[in-house]
Amino acid sequence: MPNISVFCGSSFGVNPVYVESTIAFGKLIAEKGLTLVYGGGNTGLMGVLADTVLEAGGEVIGIIPKTLFERERAHQRLTKLHVVYSMHERKAMMDRLSQGVVALPGGLGTFDEIIEIMTWNQLKFINKPAGFLNVSGYFDHILAQINFAAEEGFVSKDFMDRIIVETDGETLLNKLMTLS
Repeated sequence: MPNISVFCGSSFGVNPVYVESTIAFGKLIAEKGLTLVYGGGNTGLMGVLADTVLEAGGEVIGIIPKTLFERERAHQRLTKLHVVYSMHERKAMMDRLSQGVVALPGGLGTFDEIIEIMTWNQLKFINKPAGFLNVSGYFDHILAQINFAAEEGFVSKDFMDRIIVETDGETLLNKLMTLS
């Protein structure tokens, strides 16, 4: 798995553990020789993640919609930056450029992005390992909703077995790399 897409917040969140775990995860990406593919921003956890991977000697590919680029939210030191016209194009390009996907803590955009990838997997449009780095139980509620949907017959058991949830970044990356 040479490239990994990571979805995460453009804010820091209120718990310092989110920044700490993002830094640790960024170092792991670089140490394992993976290229980070992410949303191209310079703020919040997105900026921390990109900076960490770059400082650890890794490569970072950013993909940012033109409207965010024009608001000066683009990271200026990336290995490569793609400017696209929409969030839909951003997600599609991130998918094309990566062999695995991880969600770190984030807001509605992060939820949208990881759920869309999971949907594409369930519909068999793609076959890509996807996982959650469940820092301090951050994703417990959304995972409970997905499990409830499965219990109610809206998500298949087979698909549920493919969702990777870990609290340790190295364990998560190792599982993703094994499945890609």
